[in-house]
Amino acid sequence: MACLSPSQLQKFQEDGFLVLEGFLSAEECVAMQQRIGKIVAEMDVPPHCRTEFSTHEEEQLQAQGSTDYFLSSGDKIRFFFEKGVFDEKGNFLVPPEKSINKIGHALHAHDPIFRSITHSPKVQALARSLGLQMPVVVQSMYIFKQPHIGGEVFPHQDASFLYTEPLGRVLGVWIALEDATVENGCLWFIPGSHTSGVSRRMVRAPAGSAPGTSFLGSEPAWDNSLFVPTPVQKGALVLIHGEVVHKSKQNLSDCSRQAYTFHLMEASGTTWSPENWLQPTAELPFPPLYT
Repeated sequence: MACLSPSQLQKFQEDGFLVLEGFLSAEECVAMQQRIGKIVAEMDVPPHCRTEFSTHEEEQLQAQGSTDYFLSSGDKIRFFFEKGVFDEKGNFLVPPEKSINKIGHALHAHDPIFRSITHSPKVQALARSLGLQMPVVVQSMYIFKQPHIGGEVFPHQDASFLYTEPLGRVLGVWIALEDATVENGCLWFIPGSHTSGVSRRMVRAPAGSAPGTSFLGSEPAWDNSLFVPTPVQKGALVLIHGEVVHKSKQNLSDCSRQAYTFHLMEASGTTWSPENWLQPTAELPFPPLYT
């Protein structure tokens, strides 16, 4: 089972992230890729939903924040696209399966393949070895990082978007479904950057006001030289502390860098911020990880 050794636990506590190579088998990776291929092949994207996903602050506010499609995606399976893949009429300029940035945010709840991986015995064992008492799954995403157009993800802390009181209760689980290399946009981390709180928060506006979200605080100008590239092989799992600073560069290679990622929250003694864009719903309360 996927229990962490004392030295791995210590490394995670010091760095704020930890790589576990070979967490998933090749067969498990293929099963998720085949399933997502089927979901994309069947996707029906209404033209008004053809929003482009961006992580740059202005575009983020404009494209995502003003869009109910994003704000109401927490309990659904929805599609988000790269920049420049639609013409002005909303028609695809590249094949749909090559245009998609990510699918979110409730694959873990609605799809049997993704649910079984998320709640697999080895993920549960990993959470137990981290000391999580009542972990719940708050969101999941399938990230494509398409060849040549897979966009840059700017330096950020996950807790900026998934804020809790106290801090330190959110954990990202990032699984490489293809090799992640420096060329195709692997993750980069600032080791040890998870210990000084959150510098910026994305908050939901009151219902009916535009834009739908805004930012409190600002992202510091992180020193580029502090980032360490973290290439991993297909099947690797990367544990990501909610406050560690990380980013990924644009994919300029010929190969995609697909990943499945989900976030856990220790629910015991934790308040999920009512200002977070993502809120549990009556239809989908955050499901407990332990089954």
